[in-house]
Amino acid sequence: MPNNKKMYDKGKVVIGLCIFFVLVTFPLWYNHLKAAPAPEPKLVGKAAKAGQECIEPKAFMKTEHMQVLDIWRDTVVRSAKRVYVNESGKEFEMSLTNTCLDCHTEKAEFCDKCHNYASVTPYCWDCHIDPKEKM
Repeated sequence: MPNNKKMYDKGKVVIGLCIFFVLVTFPLWYNHLKAAPAPEPKLVGKAAKAGQECIEPKAFMKTEHMQVLDIWRDTVVRSAKRVYVNESGKEFEMSLTNTCLDCHTEKAEFCDKCHNYASVTPYCWDCHIDPKEKM
């Protein structure tokens, strides 16, 4: 018995695929037009005001600071080495509290702004004491 009806309705399939594509990509193109600019953290510590340099260039630290802190933690705890030497030969103590927080004293203005923007929750303060904000 011959079947004269088409097995598939091509028009409905194409419309369904278009609707699926729009729904799946909606967050991408909707938020592309309304994305907030990345925050620019402020350095307010005594060392920052004195013009002290960071352990590595700013661009490197923006992307790799968590990896640096993880390496520092492992090196200090496992190897008992506490001195970091950057590429220019300058030495720094491997310490979140004594090195990093000299310049990055305002947690809300420096750490929290970027971490909230990126929707990440760092685990630094699981072990370290949260720096007190100045009123």
